[in-house]
Amino acid sequence: MTKEEFRRLAQSGLLFLDGATGSNLQKQGMPVGVCPELWITEHEEIMSGLQKAYLEAGTNILYAPTFTANRIKLKEFDLEDRIEELNHKLVEISKRAADGKALVAGDLTMTGQQLKPMGPLDFEELIDVYKEQIRYITEAGADLLVVETMMSLQECRAAVIAAKECCDLPIMVTLTFAEDGRTLFGTDPETAALVLTTLGVDALGVNCSTGPDKMCDVVRKMRAYADIPLVAKPNAGLPQLVDGKTVYEMEAPEFAEEMMALIDAGADILGGCCGTTPEHIRLLT
Repeated sequence: MTKEEFRRLAQSGLLFLDGATGSNLQKQGMPVGVCPELWITEHEEIMSGLQKAYLEAGTNILYAPTFTANRIKLKEFDLEDRIEELNHKLVEISKRAADGKALVAGDLTMTGQQLKPMGPLDFEELIDVYKEQIRYITEAGADLLVVETMMSLQECRAAVIAAKECCDLPIMVTLTFAEDGRTLFGTDPETAALVLTTLGVDALGVNCSTGPDKMCDVVRKMRAYADIPLVAKPNAGLPQLVDGKTVYEMEAPEFAEEMMALIDAGADILGGCCGTTPEHIRLLT
């Protein structure tokens, strides 16, 4: 997909993303502590079934489950030598589920290691880590890229620079903001919007951490500084610990109703993050 094709698609009306992956896979048997990417390739029918349910619910863009399939995260499971195989297979699973009826976004996130001086990584090294994963994602045929659940603007910059050096695919970037309206590393929505639009991303926004109501102010502030599509992908409310398990209690009707305020705030691309299900997306669309 070209950037111009993405721009025209976004201008045609609201776009709908999928909902949660991890929380739904855990309900279907994925143990805590395993490598999610490897588990998915070994249980393809479960991942495929979830994504087909999102497709039937009205999703326009499915996220391929390549979330932490980068060299650094895979090394924690001694799987770094399988990075090409895993990224290829994960994108292929999503493309088969989409069956040409939805776009497939290659999904990237933070590596878990911080940049110097807070961590061991040089900026150029981080760019190379992202470039490696992006090359495999694009080889597998992803239609666009999404950089999500980002807490560091510097790491967003590294991922976007890597993408631009590897391919011409559209790039969406979403950050995670705390209740004080800043990321964990202290970035406010206005600064994020200015930096990322200057870098030439094709859509930007916010995902995870809160329910829809807490995202409105962030989206509103971004809209004042960005003339590109804005993404809102909130959780199904705030997580609660019940009998040792993380539970999200916002049901689909309430979620869909609260999402209307995000549209009013300026969001153009809507979806769900932790705790959301195909039913949340179905009522949203």
